[in-house]
Amino acid sequence: MVRVKRSRIFILKYSVLIFLSFCAVLGVYRLTKHNDHTEDIGSLSKVLGNRGNIKYLKNPKIIFPSIVSTENDTEKANDMFKKTDTAATTIKAPINKMNDQEAQKKKSIVNRFGFNIDLNTSAEPNYNVHVFYYPWYGNPEHDGKFLHWNHAIIEHWNKQEALKWPKGMHSPPDNVGANYYPLLGAYSSKDPEVVDIHMQMLRYAGIGVVVVSWYPSGDADNEGLEPDSLVPLLLDAAQKYSLKVALHVEPFKERDDITMREQLKYIISKYGSHPAFYRTSHKNKVNLPLIYIYDSYLIGADKWKNIFTEGGSLSVRGTEFDAIFIGLLVENKHLNHVIASGFDGVYTYFATNGFTYGSTWTNWLQVKKWAESHGLLFIPSVGPGYIDTEIRPWNAMNTRKRLGGKYYSESVQNALAVHPDIISITSFNEWHEGTQIEPAIRKSFLSRSYEDYEPQGPMFYLNATRNWVDTFRRAS
Repeated sequence: MVRVKRSRIFILKYSVLIFLSFCAVLGVYRLTKHNDHTEDIGSLSKVLGNRGNIKYLKNPKIIFPSIVSTENDTEKANDMFKKTDTAATTIKAPINKMNDQEAQKKKSIVNRFGFNIDLNTSAEPNYNVHVFYYPWYGNPEHDGKFLHWNHAIIEHWNKQEALKWPKGMHSPPDNVGANYYPLLGAYSSKDPEVVDIHMQMLRYAGIGVVVVSWYPSGDADNEGLEPDSLVPLLLDAAQKYSLKVALHVEPFKERDDITMREQLKYIISKYGSHPAFYRTSHKNKVNLPLIYIYDSYLIGADKWKNIFTEGGSLSVRGTEFDAIFIGLLVENKHLNHVIASGFDGVYTYFATNGFTYGSTWTNWLQVKKWAESHGLLFIPSVGPGYIDTEIRPWNAMNTRKRLGGKYYSESVQNALAVHPDIISITSFNEWHEGTQIEPAIRKSFLSRSYEDYEPQGPMFYLNATRNWVDTFRRAS
């Protein structure tokens, strides 16, 4: 009996030793595979894990090899976008350096994504660089359903032309309404951890002001979330990284002079005292909020001047609801509209050179001179490219290819050449129109392959932005 027990104990010990040896060999094999940065990152199954409907990186070194490790790091881009300080571009992945106990204690999406900015080496925010930000995305985990990622295909306005093109909705998480696929997957804009990593990315790039697409409380675009409910989250997250938040007022229902004044009162009363609410000065306007107004030309100058001119029947000038109001410049005739309305400046928004008068780079010097002659701000909008054929398949003529960063570089060079006070970026995350600088990855789904930032990698446009922001800072 004793001998039997001893035999069993011996067999058990021997089995354990064999099992541990097998695990050790397997571990070495897996480590070797994960350290091979030449491994094809096109297959999400090799790179991403799945957390419900949000995908996250198992090993950030596969996606960020030149950023997690900065040895012999070079950018394959033009001179303007080459890294000037590789030490400053280091992104630390703290979960790889923490013991299990610390990792559990500090468990967050930052750690799960393996993406965390060292604020001691990140760029200082430049508050003269603004980026348009869209908080309209949703997924079943946080919102009960997908929002915006499932964007409908927009029909052509000509009924005969519309018959040539597909109809229907996209089906996330693999098939999203965009030509690029986000590194963070089909995320929710109300996920605090996603918002936190977005703010880290913006701080890393040196961008100072997050311009949030905004509708009044209870209102939203046809596809997405009510953005006003997310403003407190965005303000708090921005403050954590020394960023500021401005609002991009969309054409909300029944927008006119009366409703706009009511909403200005709401915005400034509710958010105006937050430390992260963006304020600036221009001419004799000191420490005031700056508010972008999209499609401002849709309302006549006779209405706007009631709010934006001294002596107007609803004037906010000189009151606690005063601000620096920036109107959208689309056509040449809108220059007169801006002056008659009482706006404080113009922006161009569209990232498509030649699409509108305002977005045409060769017009920017003329517009800058015009703005200066009238004491107005001119805020050119730069962007990495444009493609929206997943939601507007008939609009290929307006595609602007990225050309490995060349288009972005030329856009920025044209903006810098006119010496503006502020430059805006279209966009951080307008995925539908392919203007995003947010990291994207290579991905294929069935017969469909997404565009990507290869061969430079997912972080390319944040790195490019970081470098021209530094150039703009030194030139200011």
